[in-house]
Amino acid sequence: MLGGVSEREETQRLGTELADWLDGLGLLPHLAEAGLPTVERTGAGVPVWREADGTPLSLERLRELETELRGQGEDPRHAVPVGLIQVARRAETRARLLASPTHTYASLAALRGVSENAARFAVHKAAQERRLLLVPAPDGGDVLVPAFQLLEDGEPRPELSPVLEPLLAAQGDPFAVWSWLTQPAALLGGAVPEVLATDPDEADVVVTAAIRLGERMRATPR
Repeated sequence: MLGGVSEREETQRLGTELADWLDGLGLLPHLAEAGLPTVERTGAGVPVWREADGTPLSLERLRELETELRGQGEDPRHAVPVGLIQVARRAETRARLLASPTHTYASLAALRGVSENAARFAVHKAAQERRLLLVPAPDGGDVLVPAFQLLEDGEPRPELSPVLEPLLAAQGDPFAVWSWLTQPAALLGGAVPEVLATDPDEADVVVTAAIRLGERMRATPR
């Protein structure tokens, strides 16, 4: 007993408090990706915390988890799990990007008027030459080709090649590369890199910004 409360009751109380807190922050769906225990709710809505192997969390483990999650900031009562929020933001970014136009091998083959095998070969050759950004398909299948980097005939945009080269050479997160290329960039005064690259007077500025970003990616621990 813990001050008149059983260990089972305290485990349920703390587990519910943590689950409701993270649910309020919109972070519950991202626990597994962050390498953290996950939550399942019973038919009565009671949260059950489990390790990756399915083992229910003990009260001691829940307390460790609470300390880990609330270990940011001066006041743990109002702290937020920064690492988990970063995972959630990356997931939101990926979802937003994947909702924009992309090509599979099949759709690109149709656009180019070639066989799917020919499209697959051309895509990977361009990627190896660092002229084309590829991203993993969300279903674990074939890769996707973000459409912004293609001409109307499906060929890679030539003005993006010198921009892509340092970014792809850095071997950073392809979704981070995609996001930087298609969103307003601070290094470019709020301009969108893939748009600004079409301006011959600004192309070198975009390449320089891409080189700097590539250097930061290389320096970031993976």
